[in-house]
Amino acid sequence: MFFKQFYEDNLSQASYLIGCQRTGEAMIIDPKRDLTKYLKVADKEGFTITKAAETHIHADFASGIRDVANKLNASIYVSDEGKDEFNYKNMPKQTHFVKHQDIIYLGKIKLEVLHTPGHTPESISFLLTDEGGSSSIPMGLFSGDFIFVGDVGRPDLLEKAVNVEGSTKIGAKQMYQSIQFAATLPDYIQIWPGHGAGSPCGKALGSLPTTTLGYEKINNWAFNVKDETSFIETLTLNQPAPPHHFSQMKKINQFGMQMYQPYNVYPSSSNTQTAFDLRSKEAFHGGHMHGTINIPFNKTFINQIGWYLDYDKDIELIGDKSTVQQAIHALQLIGFENVKSYRLPQTNIVTSSIHSSEMTGEEHNVLDVRNDDEWRKGHLKQAIHIPHGKLLNEDIPFDKNDLIYVHCQSDVRSSIAVGILEYKGFTNIVNVRGGYQHLPASLK
Repeated sequence: MFFKQFYEDNLSQASYLIGCQRTGEAMIIDPKRDLTKYLKVADKEGFTITKAAETHIHADFASGIRDVANKLNASIYVSDEGKDEFNYKNMPKQTHFVKHQDIIYLGKIKLEVLHTPGHTPESISFLLTDEGGSSSIPMGLFSGDFIFVGDVGRPDLLEKAVNVEGSTKIGAKQMYQSIQFAATLPDYIQIWPGHGAGSPCGKALGSLPTTTLGYEKINNWAFNVKDETSFIETLTLNQPAPPHHFSQMKKINQFGMQMYQPYNVYPSSSNTQTAFDLRSKEAFHGGHMHGTINIPFNKTFINQIGWYLDYDKDIELIGDKSTVQQAIHALQLIGFENVKSYRLPQTNIVTSSIHSSEMTGEEHNVLDVRNDDEWRKGHLKQAIHIPHGKLLNEDIPFDKNDLIYVHCQSDVRSSIAVGILEYKGFTNIVNVRGGYQHLPASLK
């Protein structure tokens, strides 16, 4: 049997290619839109991709399951376990809708479908047995967003991203039941999760690429909270707000979108679109075009820019050509294809910044852009709280010429906030370098 994990840093997302070396067939688990890397590896190893399967309707990236069917004429397998309003729509003719304990064969590789709801109602996992290797016992589980290294999938995305009232508690109860079922499987089962550290699909995902069920039974909190009520409370407590693009992802992945096709953009001297500066925060504060929003192109790029994307509007990117093209590709992985142009960086605006030790605590106009959980744990008494992801669409309760001190926990999100405030017409902004964590204890 052939096995390879593909990890997309921009999404903290794992997908997989498995192959039966006896028959030359290969299968993708949880494919992303761009199939290039799967095809390259399959070609190198002498496989033909004939199948693909998906663990659930994703909320954090645009699925490539339809691309596999339409571009490769492969059979695809998706869950038929959800309610009709949450099930897949507009699927290709070669789609197989599978249920609990259905069997999928890839040559001599056996995949048993397990319904493991909790993260979403339709979530399934695939239990793999390598019969071609003369094994009669399962080797591992493609767990999707069910079991992660050190955590389990959050149950609240339908409610927070798609406004399905009451679905969080239902999902949490289902997750408890799914964990009880998983606990009956052998400890030697390998766990091949759908995400790693940095993904918003759980609270505390580990950074290791794989794990074992036995290890998780000992170390994963979800296997060690035996009381259902306590489990539900722990799972639902302090789940962060999902970025705005999650609601669009659920729609795209349920109903489909156009096939992936790479594209190029060209330089422009106009500034008619919202512009995002891809440089580091240090470079941005050294000088930037007024009203541009700083989202550095790094591993957190998608989770940050996802707060500010309107899928019906065009945007412009600021950076060198190579970085811009990488950012465009990353945006296509969340189904956003409205980058119309780019500009090279300019340095005609210098933004003020101060060191946290210089704050007196008497500043009147303080804007705290941390999340709700951080705010609840402590904040400056005079601060106004607006999480950074809401700044673009909410009224800011200061006069446009006020001197405004803006901070987050460390100074990454406050750097983003500076550009948004400028974009909204504020003229006198101070980014508090180091953020709340570096403020003197006397001010907190």
